[in-house]
Amino acid sequence: MVIDVHVHPNGYPQVAQDPESRAFRDRVFQRRQKDALSAPIAMTGKPSGGNGGGNKNFDVLFTKMDHQGIDRLVLLPLDLTTTHGGWIVSNDEIEQIVQAAPDRFIGFASVDPRRPDALEVLDHAFKDQKLSGLKLNPSKQAFYPADPMMDPIYKKCLEYNKPIMFHAGMSWEPDCLIKYARPVNFEEVAVKYPDLRICLAHFGWPWATETAMLCLKYPNVYTDTSIVPVDSPEVFFRHIFTREWGPTWFEHNFADKVLYGSNNPRNHTQGIEKLEMRADTRAKLMGGNAMKWLGMEGK
Repeated sequence: MVIDVHVHPNGYPQVAQDPESRAFRDRVFQRRQKDALSAPIAMTGKPSGGNGGGNKNFDVLFTKMDHQGIDRLVLLPLDLTTTHGGWIVSNDEIEQIVQAAPDRFIGFASVDPRRPDALEVLDHAFKDQKLSGLKLNPSKQAFYPADPMMDPIYKKCLEYNKPIMFHAGMSWEPDCLIKYARPVNFEEVAVKYPDLRICLAHFGWPWATETAMLCLKYPNVYTDTSIVPVDSPEVFFRHIFTREWGPTWFEHNFADKVLYGSNNPRNHTQGIEKLEMRADTRAKLMGGNAMKWLGMEGK
């Protein structure tokens, strides 16, 4: 099974597409809606309701996924209610998308850690909405990963056996300080919560070697291939896998710790395909490791 663990469904029809909501995402997230809407998410049939409610068909998306050999997408929301006054994509919207095609979508939750009802939001997301993990962005949500205020949130993830996808490293977004998301800042969390499965997205770039160190040292730390837009995917992946990392590091030391993530609506499968690796290593990268990180092994 091939799983893309890093997908932003901003333009999906279940996500609010009214002018105010789209303007908020353009201003705060700066992921242009035309990019998201030109991604493989076109609908067949007409949407019902002004907020994207009702049943939607994703025939074009699924056709493109099948063409690319991708079986499932992990959909990531982001709660910025205390820092920016809203959601980029909400947990409720993620739930609606997953309900439209639970065999193709895996939904994550998000929560702004400073909201007073943060634990109630997570309880509802995990228990009632059946969401499969948590997405946090320390840079955008303005917190250090080891801040004591995060302990109840990490414990809640452990209670429900849910992994966390952290933004790590650089971001192009405004009001998004990189200092919060340097990979080494996550080390205390990895040590304090050894059973908490953590993914540091984007290789933690530009600290890819730091990320490799954490993946090598801590069994519960993973990373993903959702690259920042520097150079072509082929050139950038080759640089990461053979220069920033030694040419044998990945296969010899942490082949079990890297997940395929596209940062969709981008598509980087061709860059991955051109990397030389054993077939069993590629199978882990493209889905086997994600199954383990998601807690789906044996299901």
